[in-house]
Amino acid sequence: MSGKVRVLHLYRTYFPDSQGGLEEVIRQICHNTADLGIESRVCTLSPNPEPPVLKRKEANVYRFRRTFEIASCGVSIDAINGFKWLVDWADIVHYHFPWPFADLLHFLCRVKKPTVVTYHSDIVRQKNLLKLYRPLMRAFLNRVDIIVPTSENYFKTSEDLSMHAGKVEVIPIGLDEKMYPPVSEKETASTCERLGKNFFLFVGVLRYYKGLHILLDALKGTSITCVIAGAGPIEQELKAHAGRLGLEHVRFLGHVTDAEKVAMMKLCRAVVFPSHLRSEAFGVTLVEGAMHGKPLISTEIGTGTSYINIHGETGFVVKPGNAHELREAMLRLDSDGELAVRMGESARMRYETLFTGRLMGERYARVYGRLAGG
Repeated sequence: MSGKVRVLHLYRTYFPDSQGGLEEVIRQICHNTADLGIESRVCTLSPNPEPPVLKRKEANVYRFRRTFEIASCGVSIDAINGFKWLVDWADIVHYHFPWPFADLLHFLCRVKKPTVVTYHSDIVRQKNLLKLYRPLMRAFLNRVDIIVPTSENYFKTSEDLSMHAGKVEVIPIGLDEKMYPPVSEKETASTCERLGKNFFLFVGVLRYYKGLHILLDALKGTSITCVIAGAGPIEQELKAHAGRLGLEHVRFLGHVTDAEKVAMMKLCRAVVFPSHLRSEAFGVTLVEGAMHGKPLISTEIGTGTSYINIHGETGFVVKPGNAHELREAMLRLDSDGELAVRMGESARMRYETLFTGRLMGERYARVYGRLAGG
C-alpha cells in the first residue's frame, strides 16, 4: 500500500474529558507512529462534544455525545453512523479493550477493515455483567486480526487471552519524554514551596482498583508525606478515610497539569502505585516514574506492573492489599536516600531499554504495515 496508513483508534473516553493512563497510551501510539508513515484519528464519546472535532497534536479527535452509561460502559446512538463514516476513511481499525460498546459497534457497522485490539485489562469487577457480555466479547476477540496485550505477564495470566494465543503480539507501553512539558527551575521551586520535597507520589485516576485505601492505611502511624494527584469517583471516600485515620501528611491535589506532574516527579522521593486488582494491567505512572529516574513501589498482581518494576532493583514489589509491607517499603526508601538514588538510576536504565515511545511506535508501525499489506 502506498502513502500513509490510516489508523482509527476507538475508546470510550479521551482527552480533555478524561486523563487516565489508557488515554495517554493512545496519545503516545498516535504520536510515536506519526513519523513512521501512520496517520491517526481517535473516535470517542463525550458528555459535551463541542466542538465535535478536536485538532490535537497527535491526532484529530472525533467526539460523539454519550447517550447513557452502564457500569462505566458509555453508549452513544450518534456514534453508530459516525463510526461507520470513520471506518470508511481508515485502513485499519484499532480498538482499545475493554469497552463492550466497541464490540457491538464492530458488528453493527459490519467492519471489514483489518483490526487490532490493544488488550488493556480483563474485566474484573463486573462479574455478573460479564456473564451476559462474555458471548459478545468472545465473538469480537475471535473476529479481530491481532490482539496486543501490554506485557508478557498479563498474557500468561489471563484466561481470556490464552484462548487467542495464535494472534497475540505483546507490545509494552512506551512513553516519549519529549511529549512532557519542560519545567523551569522557577516552576519546580514554586511546587517545592507548596508541597515540599522527598514525598511519596501517586498519580492517577482515583478508582476502586488503585488500592489507595490500602496506601492510606499504610501511612497511619508514620510521618511520611504522601501526595495524591488525580481526581476520580472515590475521591471523597478516600478523603473521609484519611480523616478517620488522622493523616496530617497526605495531600489530595485533584486534577494536575502535565507541568505540575513533571515538577512533582522531580521533587518526590519515590512513586507509589498500590493497585491491588488485575484491572491495573500495566501502570503508565510507573513508566513515568522510571522515566524521571525515581524508585518505584508497586504490588504483585500478575500484570505489567511487575514487568516495569523489578523487586530489589528498580524499587520494591509488595503483596497486594498488604498495608504492612507497603509501609515497610516506604519507610525504607524514606530513611535511605542513597538506596532511593540507586534504585531510581536502575529504573531510568530500564525505561531507556524497554519503555521508550519510539520503541513502542516502531512495534505498532510494523503491525500496521503487515495488516495494510506491507
